[in-house]
Amino acid sequence: MINLLWFSNSPLRFLFWPLLWPLSLIFGSISRGRRQSFVAGKRESYRAPVPIVIVGNITAGGNGKTPVVVWLVELLQKQGLKVGVVSRGYGAKAPNYPLLVGNNTPTEHCGDEPKLIAQRTGALVMVDPVRSEAVKGLLEHDVQLVISDDGLQHYALKRDVEFIVIDGARRFGNEKLLPLGPLRESTERLAEVDFLITNGGEAEQGEFAMSLEPDLAINLVTGEKKPVTELGTLAAIAAIGHPPRFFNTLEQMHAEVLVTKGFTDHKALSADDIKPLMKETQSLIMTEKDAVKCRDFAEDNWWYLPVSANISQENTKTVLDKINEVLKEYGS
Repeated sequence: MINLLWFSNSPLRFLFWPLLWPLSLIFGSISRGRRQSFVAGKRESYRAPVPIVIVGNITAGGNGKTPVVVWLVELLQKQGLKVGVVSRGYGAKAPNYPLLVGNNTPTEHCGDEPKLIAQRTGALVMVDPVRSEAVKGLLEHDVQLVISDDGLQHYALKRDVEFIVIDGARRFGNEKLLPLGPLRESTERLAEVDFLITNGGEAEQGEFAMSLEPDLAINLVTGEKKPVTELGTLAAIAAIGHPPRFFNTLEQMHAEVLVTKGFTDHKALSADDIKPLMKETQSLIMTEKDAVKCRDFAEDNWWYLPVSANISQENTKTVLDKINEVLKEYGS
């Protein structure tokens, strides 16, 4: 129903407009007022002693932010920087905050994306619903720069560089604010950030094109790596913002997928969710984000497909130049 309302031209969407249009106006008024209160200094905003880089979006749902965060972390690590990552830990609840994510941290405490980032990059990842507290926790570990996974609208944390990640296929839907459309902020916000990264589709003027490059499938139990074409018949699952993106990737790789099942983003998966889907297939394939939630009960024919952000060398240099410029301002 959300896809019908936000991203299609079906005439049925007009049935919801009389109800949702006033709510959208209220949301916009509250959102703009809240931001202006921070800009005007009426509400306190934390300034960290190290650069803060925000990777976010203006739409609800997943657009590919986490691969961009991983790309940035690895890029800056190659420059010799000690990089930390903060996240609110969406959908999770820890016994104590701030929470430093480790190999043994349950995903129900930290969330799937922070666990993925920590495992993939080896960077320090701190989770706290109040991102400024997560930043303060990282400062105790002498990080030189902090990347916030999401948090574009978290104006209680001052930032030095902002990225907006755009779903190149769905763009901004009907370009209406929540709940009438998918927007958290109006498209006017696009002109105010440092970098626009478009995940798939066609990048428009001023946007950096990004593609997600899949690697070999990795077995959740043994760590063995294989091409997806060698896994036999597959059931594919994805609990991400836009599951069809994952299924389309598998199709492009010529994987033999017989069953697909999309779940809500960040869903806490269980064996009961998965096993019924595999009655007529030889193996299971999932996203890397789902794998961090399933490893403890995985079977030996369960695999995940890691993907990496691919951005041109020219655009990568532009990003590095900007971040190095900010680092100099901080004396780093």
